[in-house]
Amino acid sequence: MSCIFCGIANGEVEAEVIGEGDRWIAFRDTNPQAPTHVLVVPREHIESLSALEESRTELAGELLRAAASMARQEGLEAGYRVVANTWSDGGQTVPHLHLHLLGGRKLRWPPG
Repeated sequence: MSCIFCGIANGEVEAEVIGEGDRWIAFRDTNPQAPTHVLVVPREHIESLSALEESRTELAGELLRAAASMARQEGLEAGYRVVANTWSDGGQTVPHLHLHLLGGRKLRWPPG
């Protein structure tokens, strides 16, 4: 297995899963950057946001809805941030599309 997120999505790699749907899975980041740091990942291997083809528009919406649902589940009523790092200059370290759901404290801007 070459992709850790594919392994998590397939149940081959252990993770603290907090939610899932037919086409996505959400789990806690092992290196959290905020009190709440959840990753929302498509089960299908897509390398990055840039690789998300127009035919996957419905999946993109489903991932965003999942992030909002996980934010509600995590009690982030005061606010949260959803980030998709893309490629190395954008901070992407795992070549599998994923959304970072960050919250639980006041987030600053600009982020990086």
